[in-house]
Amino acid sequence: MEPDLFTAAAEERQEKDPAGSPLAVRMRPRTLDEVVGQQHLLKPGSPLRRLVGEGAGGPAGPSSVILWGPPGTGKTTLAYVVSKATNKRFVELSAITAGVKEVRAVIDGARRATGGFGKETVLFLDEIHRFSKAQQDSLLPAVENRWVTLIAATTENPYFSVISPLLSRSLLLTLEPLTDDDLRGLLRRALADERGLGGAVAVPEDTEDHLLRIAGGDARRALTALEAAAGAALDKGEPEIALSTLEETVDRAAVKYDRDGDQHYDVASALIKSIRGSDVDAALHYLARMIEAGEDPRFIARRLMISASEDIGLADPNALPLAVAAAQAVAMIGFPEAALTLSHTTIALALAPKSNAATMAIGAAIEDVRKGLAGPVPPHLRDGHYKGAAKLGHAQGYVYPHDLSEGIAAQQYAPDALQDREYYTPTRHGAEARYADAVEWTRKHLGRKRS
Repeated sequence: MEPDLFTAAAEERQEKDPAGSPLAVRMRPRTLDEVVGQQHLLKPGSPLRRLVGEGAGGPAGPSSVILWGPPGTGKTTLAYVVSKATNKRFVELSAITAGVKEVRAVIDGARRATGGFGKETVLFLDEIHRFSKAQQDSLLPAVENRWVTLIAATTENPYFSVISPLLSRSLLLTLEPLTDDDLRGLLRRALADERGLGGAVAVPEDTEDHLLRIAGGDARRALTALEAAAGAALDKGEPEIALSTLEETVDRAAVKYDRDGDQHYDVASALIKSIRGSDVDAALHYLARMIEAGEDPRFIARRLMISASEDIGLADPNALPLAVAAAQAVAMIGFPEAALTLSHTTIALALAPKSNAATMAIGAAIEDVRKGLAGPVPPHLRDGHYKGAAKLGHAQGYVYPHDLSEGIAAQQYAPDALQDREYYTPTRHGAEARYADAVEWTRKHLGRKRS
């Protein structure tokens, strides 16, 4: 659907009087070189460079692309830059409001423009995951025959939300969450640039740090918060945006948490100790502090995996697989949805029965090894597969447990110096009770003397 006269007039007014537009709109990059982050997609010869006419000549024209990434990472911005930089006809649709009728109108217009004026059409389709299969099917002929060059944006995994035929006809470009350094550069540019705040206010370091935490990798969110806080500071006649002003404006308190300092380790320690103590509410409090402070979800997930083995162990054998699954999930989805997975896991670990028997067992075994309590491997346990092993007495006299009715062979396994050493002392907590019964039975049948 082509822009109507009212849309065109509104865009013209924005260009003539940019001060009336939101800060995030005013600071949109005008060229690919101004784009923050995503440098892996902006190398010379990349599909996006070719879309704006850089090296796009010859029979191999630019391909349609699907941009996949979290909100605020620049999908719409990249399309906007293409629309401004390209000499092609540019049409924008949103899958929220458009349907097959609008798509067909764009395709018909593209075919007329190509045939009548030799002008190619770029179609930007935002939130393509909201299109049904039938609606996405309507794009296929145009993409396959290159009547349009499609730029489709989605926040959802396209392997689940975009039909396979469309995926196979497009290049999938993955946008990464913006780093703190990316956002810091963007905020400072917005403060100084005449298109932005033009130096009207300053931002001290603590306020800037809180802006980065609020943003959570989302450029639009960062600029929206900056604009609101700047407006409040200017209304007060203040030359800089105080942290308290930012907190009041966005209604979000600054969490006292230094990701590189004591707070990082203190809060992480408190989280694990609360889980160990089975205080689910305290554990959730510390988890919330880490999330709100912008802690890396992968760091939290690693701590939970350690907790599952260190403090729960065999009292709940499902604790570690759960924590590992959580770590895999947060690595794939990131914040904000990762908060749900971390909450799920924290609650389960805090309420699980506890046992540090596995932790104590390996600690005691390592301590003996460090003291020099080792000794040679008993001859009957040594490798007997190589030539000459039998002459050395290796593997001679070994009893294969599976040949016995009870599946256990009463023979020496530990070195002589450690024959009666016991490292594992199971609790009777949760599922570990059955391991306590099992270890008592096996030690008895091995003929071990109680130490």
